[in-house]
Amino acid sequence: MVLPLLAASDWGIAVALFVLMIVFLIVGFAIIQGTRAQLYWRKLVEHGDVPAIQALVGEEVQRWKTARAPRGIAPSVWHGVQGAELLEVKPDGVRLSAAAEGQYALVSGERREVSTSLKEGMKLTARLAEMVLYDIPNVKLDYAQVDIYSTFRDGAGAAQQCIISTVARREVADALDWDDMDAEEIVRAFGGRFRLDDRGNALPVDPDASGPSGVPAAFYKDDD
Repeated sequence: MVLPLLAASDWGIAVALFVLMIVFLIVGFAIIQGTRAQLYWRKLVEHGDVPAIQALVGEEVQRWKTARAPRGIAPSVWHGVQGAELLEVKPDGVRLSAAAEGQYALVSGERREVSTSLKEGMKLTARLAEMVLYDIPNVKLDYAQVDIYSTFRDGAGAAQQCIISTVARREVADALDWDDMDAEEIVRAFGGRFRLDDRGNALPVDPDASGPSGVPAAFYKDDD
């Protein structure tokens, strides 16, 4: 029995279907491999593998440095995000540092401070805490400590010191209304530590001092 020869158009359809099948197989294989890789990283993080957490969080922090600011985020806050550094990695959390300075603008013909370093630091703290706890792929940590530094000047020169230290714990973060709460409310909810002088200016705090997370900072202060 002689099989009929396919017409040229039929051969074209057959080749196209074959190519599509190959493409689907390749894409499917890539998806499966990608899913397996994600599950692998997630399992490592869940088991507290410090090198894995270091790699994933460190890679994301580096990505922030060249990423464009998301819509709705103030340039000063995003500049602080891009300057953030990963300081410490533990099995259940990480610690980052970043810098915030007061913002100035032309008001009635004069350059005036329109937002203090403390306010800018709170905005930056809230943004970094949310990004670390919720936006890093394959990473779900119990806490993220965010230390905000600002510049102090005296007769000896200028130096940066910590003005806000906040341990953002997931159990507190999950209960927050991130869309409706302002930065100060978020920092206070986490128990962020900061001090003010009698003029309302931020004073240095020890980022390594212990403090009760989730308790408003007004209820306690650093030991001198």
